[in-house]
Amino acid sequence: MTIDEQIEFLKKGAVDVIREEDLRAKLERSAKTGKPLRVKLGADPTAPDIHLGHAVVIRKLKAFQDLGHTVIFLIGDFTGLIGDPTGKSATRPPLSREEIAANAETYKTQIFKLLDPDKTEIRFNSEWFDKYGAADFIKLASRVTVKQILERDDFTKRMQAEKPIALHELLYPLVQGFDSVALNADVELGGTDQKFNLLVGRDLQREYEQEPQVIITTPLLEGLDGVQKMSKSLGNYIGINDLPNEMFGKIMSISDVLMWRYYELLTDLTDREIQDLRHVCGRGEVNPRDVKVNLAKLIIKDFHTKTAANEAAADFNRRFVKKEIPDEIQEQSVKFGEWDLRKLLVRVDLASSMAEAKRFVNEGAIKVNERKQTAKDLSVNIDEDEKVLLQRGKLNFVRVCGTATNAIEREKVESSLIASVGYETENQILEIEFTSGAIYQYFDFPSDEHENLKTAIASGESLGAFFNE
Repeated sequence: MTIDEQIEFLKKGAVDVIREEDLRAKLERSAKTGKPLRVKLGADPTAPDIHLGHAVVIRKLKAFQDLGHTVIFLIGDFTGLIGDPTGKSATRPPLSREEIAANAETYKTQIFKLLDPDKTEIRFNSEWFDKYGAADFIKLASRVTVKQILERDDFTKRMQAEKPIALHELLYPLVQGFDSVALNADVELGGTDQKFNLLVGRDLQREYEQEPQVIITTPLLEGLDGVQKMSKSLGNYIGINDLPNEMFGKIMSISDVLMWRYYELLTDLTDREIQDLRHVCGRGEVNPRDVKVNLAKLIIKDFHTKTAANEAAADFNRRFVKKEIPDEIQEQSVKFGEWDLRKLLVRVDLASSMAEAKRFVNEGAIKVNERKQTAKDLSVNIDEDEKVLLQRGKLNFVRVCGTATNAIEREKVESSLIASVGYETENQILEIEFTSGAIYQYFDFPSDEHENLKTAIASGESLGAFFNE
């Protein structure tokens, strides 16, 4: 690609490029010297799951990687202890080190669905901030004024509403900005809501006599409702770890208008190719449904495989066009006997918590053996060797098999993050139940590490520290 073509490629779907002439100069110098740019994207590990809204900016990082530059995914394990005030009308509670360590571990695996692990630097800002003393922070704070920090829109609104702003929140943009100094970043990426923090990083680099980074911001992706930004708490999200069938069904549920937004921000199609698609749709030459099917396949291929995308399309057609139950349904084993339906939904991962399971039942989203359940139908009897079909909504099926014992017996754990831990020796499966109710399984987990884990639990060692190690 020429430099002009590279700039157009990198600008696709971007909102701000500050400054484009600086980006051009950096790209030209990189081409001349053969030295790749250092491109940074930071994320605080505030939740364990990444969704398509996060993927927008990760795709931009991948664009730089595809051009041969060094990409750095910075996990804000230190800033996570502060809590990002961005977009918040009240002080955000900080996370514990255990929560941060567990979430960070999932981030590392999820981002490699898009990024090449061999060409990606994973860094933690605790690398430099854990070594910082009081004098260092005071010296850092002297680099900016209170007036500069209070110009931030979030703080202005809270002051006008007479809502408190904690002192540590004022430090957040400064701490995040210093990450760019520590990494000597050439480019920093972020959502539009992070623009203020990114600009602080640019200013701090000047203070430390570094060449200021170029800032590229990406828009906040609308969720399935097409109105509010994609958010797990709002339930309008598509997780990048969602199963292909579930991902396909969610994408098919979005409006035709939102479909074009997803094409722009979540696919590699050029602006010209997207415009051509819009024109043939507008002229009635192509059914918008077929264009949406193509979108779903493109997105699923990025996070799974092309084969999985095609199978998900066929499954969707079978279920919703032909109104059939899918041929292949995930099976899970549970102890036979009488089950509380809500606990059963959590156990087989059709709900992340008892509260969510209750909501699904109240909304009429749950069926047992094709019969819709109500709040009065909370008891499910599963006989030994019997198979019961559970269904959530139109997309999610699990066939539950009754066995004499649980697949994996778990022991309760004294931890603010983890409720219980179990281990299945034959297949080396570690199963962890989090206090949120979510259950995760880790495959090929060595038995000696399981023994080390039991020792760590018995000694009261931080489980977050154990998994981080």
